[in-house]
Amino acid sequence: MNKQIEAALNDQISKEASSSQYYLAMASWAETKGLSGTAFFMYAHSDEERFHMLKLVKFVNERGGRAIVPSITQPPSDFDTVQRMFELLLAHELTVTQSINEVVDICLKEKDYTTHNFMQWYVSEQMEEEALARSILDKLNLIGNEKGGMYLFDREMLEIANSSANAQKNNG
Repeated sequence: MNKQIEAALNDQISKEASSSQYYLAMASWAETKGLSGTAFFMYAHSDEERFHMLKLVKFVNERGGRAIVPSITQPPSDFDTVQRMFELLLAHELTVTQSINEVVDICLKEKDYTTHNFMQWYVSEQMEEEALARSILDKLNLIGNEKGGMYLFDREMLEIANSSANAQKNNG
């Protein structure tokens, strides 16, 4: 495996691990605020990010590189509001998208079309992640500070997480 691509993939492994921890912190915060549906959604999202990391680890190792397991960085533990939490989630996903695009760019420059092809799954996944975060923020903007709306939002987050888990089970 090309050393530049290996380094870029190891950097992406670190970002996916950080994402998992970040969403785990969000889940814990939501759970302590009585938002069980939102917490369940974030726990599932944390697991999904860990899966993304593991997929990269296995790819690097199978291609003759050496995946490096990153150290864990302490994520924030307080998010003020659900709206702020999802704003941070979207900002984080945009950063991850940029990082994935940089890996794809390196693959093209180095003419590593196998890794480029592998990374297309991540490109598609990021489009879905960003769209989901934006739609959640749109709903939160509609709700404002209305408690009944927040209750229904929290229930919907549980439904989203469950339907996503069922889709993954049926496709995997």
